[in-house]
Amino acid sequence: MTSRLEPIIEHKKIEIAALYEQLKENPEHIIAKVLKGELVRPSQKSFKQALRNSELAVIAEIKRRSPSNGPLAPITDPVSLAKTYVSGKASAISILTEDKFFNGHIDDLIQVAQALHETSTPILRKDFIFDEIQIAESIVAGANAILCIVAVLGKQTKNLLDRARSLGIDVLVEVIEQEELEIAVEGGAEIIGINNRNLKTFEVDTQRSMQLITNIPDHIIKVAASGISNPTIAKEYYRAGFDAVLIGEALVKAPSPADFIRACRDE
Repeated sequence: MTSRLEPIIEHKKIEIAALYEQLKENPEHIIAKVLKGELVRPSQKSFKQALRNSELAVIAEIKRRSPSNGPLAPITDPVSLAKTYVSGKASAISILTEDKFFNGHIDDLIQVAQALHETSTPILRKDFIFDEIQIAESIVAGANAILCIVAVLGKQTKNLLDRARSLGIDVLVEVIEQEELEIAVEGGAEIIGINNRNLKTFEVDTQRSMQLITNIPDHIIKVAASGISNPTIAKEYYRAGFDAVLIGEALVKAPSPADFIRACRDE
């Protein structure tokens, strides 16, 4: 575990312990039923397919702050922002639900999932997920996919991927270096995101994605994330072979997020 991740993970462990306590107090809790296979809630929207359906898929993120750059946007109405993204034809919506360091909340996911229920736009829960109870929580909240960070999971990546598949939810596997990429591929990842932000230092290198993409097998969906500050950069990633880009900070700061998304595809 890296030093910059440690405080985040320690905080998540407290949240996870609280979730398990809820299940202990209420064995009939809906999350417990999902974990036991008593309540199957297969996703009605395929995150994986959404990334294949567009020449360049844009995963538009709802993100209030980051540990490295501080506050980005207040976002008092995540539903309104999500609908704006949909109007710009975002392929998927990413919602940061980590509270202490990113000012997100699981309620953001619940509200957006309910509001977009009648649309075809899938939702990615972006958080620091390393326990099966978080997968079940994501499904109950309405997520169609979850983020899995190899820097957090290490060799346990395959186990989390297998558990997520058994529960019927897609997984975006995030890597920042070759060793992590190998773990993701060996673990059976179907969607791999290369984060240009080094989680050890939080520094951004937009060439990281360009360097690692050549080592990703053709059948795997390729996503570039972090440091995509304008549509021109997004299109450069598409020309380099990426299927999708995940954009957060630039979108929440954009005067017109919908126009930004359209410009990524020259619409």
